[in-house]
Amino acid sequence: MNEESTKSFQDSLFRALNLFNKHEWYEAHDAFEEIWNSVDGDERQVIQGILQVSVSQFHLSKGNLNGATILLGEGLGRIKTRTKIDIGIDLESFCQCLEDLLRKLQYKELLNENDKPFLKTL
Repeated sequence: MNEESTKSFQDSLFRALNLFNKHEWYEAHDAFEEIWNSVDGDERQVIQGILQVSVSQFHLSKGNLNGATILLGEGLGRIKTRTKIDIGIDLESFCQCLEDLLRKLQYKELLNENDKPFLKTL
């Protein structure tokens, strides 16, 4: 990436992270989709995984536990094998958070505000 496209990527990522961390799932999905369209390879897979997590949380907010569980598992699967990819996000802690949430969803445990996934920058 040249300097201009790197800055654009970082700006887009910052915007998407903020939306995700404010639990604006639909808007976060759209923001990450813009990024997804501009990357390839493992980075594309990681962004697609985050997209799936965003949609899973949207489903969860609408009471669709089954859809949320399926998409969360798929998103986690895409990210988990690529945690060393450097896109400026702490993917290892994100995966741990997702694994905990997935277990709670699978066992239908009571969720609270602290169970919502959060993306940390490196």
